[in-house]
Amino acid sequence: MQRSIQRLTQTKYDVLVIGGGISGATIVWDAALRGLSAALIEKEDFGQATSANSLKTVHGGLRYLQNADFKRMRQSIRERRTLLRIAPHLVHPLACIMPTYGHLFKGREMMAAALIANDAISYDRNQLADPQKHLPRGRMATPDECLALVPGIEKEGLSGGTVWYDAQMYNSERLTLAFISSAAEQGAEIANYVAATGFLQEDGRIVGVTAHDSLGDADIEIAAHMVINAAGPWTDKVLGTLGDSRSDKSPHLGVQLAMAINVATRPIFGEYAVGISGKKARQNKDGAIGEDGRLEDGRLFFVSPWRGQSLIGTTYTAYQGDPNDFQVEWADVQALLDAVNAVYPPAQLTREDVLYVYAGMVPMTGINPRTGAVKRAKHYEIRDHAQDGLPGLITALGVKYTTARDVAEKVVNLAIKIRGERPFLSTSSHAPLVGGDIERFEAFLQEALDARPFDLDAGLLRPLLYNYGSVYADVLRFFRREEGLSDAKALLKAQIQYGIQYEMAQKLSDIIFRRTEIGVDGYPGQETLAFCAQVMGEQLAWTTARIQQEIAETTQFFAPALIVDKKGIEEH
Repeated sequence: MQRSIQRLTQTKYDVLVIGGGISGATIVWDAALRGLSAALIEKEDFGQATSANSLKTVHGGLRYLQNADFKRMRQSIRERRTLLRIAPHLVHPLACIMPTYGHLFKGREMMAAALIANDAISYDRNQLADPQKHLPRGRMATPDECLALVPGIEKEGLSGGTVWYDAQMYNSERLTLAFISSAAEQGAEIANYVAATGFLQEDGRIVGVTAHDSLGDADIEIAAHMVINAAGPWTDKVLGTLGDSRSDKSPHLGVQLAMAINVATRPIFGEYAVGISGKKARQNKDGAIGEDGRLEDGRLFFVSPWRGQSLIGTTYTAYQGDPNDFQVEWADVQALLDAVNAVYPPAQLTREDVLYVYAGMVPMTGINPRTGAVKRAKHYEIRDHAQDGLPGLITALGVKYTTARDVAEKVVNLAIKIRGERPFLSTSSHAPLVGGDIERFEAFLQEALDARPFDLDAGLLRPLLYNYGSVYADVLRFFRREEGLSDAKALLKAQIQYGIQYEMAQKLSDIIFRRTEIGVDGYPGQETLAFCAQVMGEQLAWTTARIQQEIAETTQFFAPALIVDKKGIEEH
């Protein structure tokens, strides 16, 4: 995957996608897989914003039973299975438990019935060849088992626990990148750090975009028969470059945004993801459920185990400002910690426990006037702007990472239909992504660990296998032992070189946060940042001043003593 602005400007594409998050990534993948000439531009780096920030859960929509939303639940179940199939190295089963109290909505009897319904509705969840991807039936745990798995919860009224199984991403950034890389392998033209600045119009039709290449500091034009706006929280910003003068109808979707916050902390529980709520929530007399999945009179938080940490979320508050100006204050993070400590006092979370803060924007539909709770957008939106007098433009606004591929298939179907053709079958639900050519993951993992290429320690090999899957050997082609360089540093150097040559890494932050897992555990130290910057500098001919600039810019992502990502967050 090589970035070429020259190639990007020399072709008129069937489809041009604006936005390199999971929505844009899946759209360009589906389009390229069907043989369309496709291109994608992203104003920063792929998956840097909304799609990187989440609880990493790929869920089957168990909570949709609360509102009998079976259609949405089936979509989630199907797409969870799809991700387990096409990215077996990056998506794995996740065991979950939620304590049950009393006999009301969240009581043992009702939750047991919900599990039966969930298993029935997800009857085809295990239609996968790899048994490692099979999700067991849900079950009810005894009070003693629940206390063992979730120590320190309130014992009064405890009737047991609801156990069910979902899936979790090992690395959401690399999963988004896998869609991008797969599209490139199918012939799509891809470029990061290219921002759409306007639209090209001809005879009242959108025929491409104007854009700015921030790396080359150049204004360019990209021609396309169809432009697809998949810019997430920036959807209306992109549409805003059109203005409203050409039609009585506005092309804007009027996307309302909410600030969402999750945190990565020291581990709180064991290998189960845990749903915890306060006594106030459990004793809600009418069992009313809020739009965000919480009991209206209390809070429900999800605590997921993830690579030796706990991911905890989520809090939502309305956001009124410009997406480009979004920022989170420590007070917002502290409010989340205080809420979690209130519903689960043994956590005793403090600022020092926070390794990473995910904060950003999600679509919402309004505010509950009774409680002030944010009403998150439930459904994706696909809009053909021909109805606004702007043929040649489609906007796709997703609300979930899990179902992004399904939405992408529908978007490409519409694009093909607008071309006057009958939509032909998409194969993106079965075609493995780059790295996903694995029949049985456990056998693949064990075979590679037994082979021990370069006699590398299993502790170094295992993350490589999870992150790169079946193409890990391509990374190892860059591995060279050097005097004074540990195997860990030599392997890191190989990943950096691979990231530059095959994954379009342009900046130090691309490597630290989205091509490797260096930033996962928090600030890695100046020595590590300097090493990575030096390797990149040698590959990209950076000056000493540029190297120092990259280190300084990347360090800011960790200040103050934590990562505050100011871009976006997406429900899964």
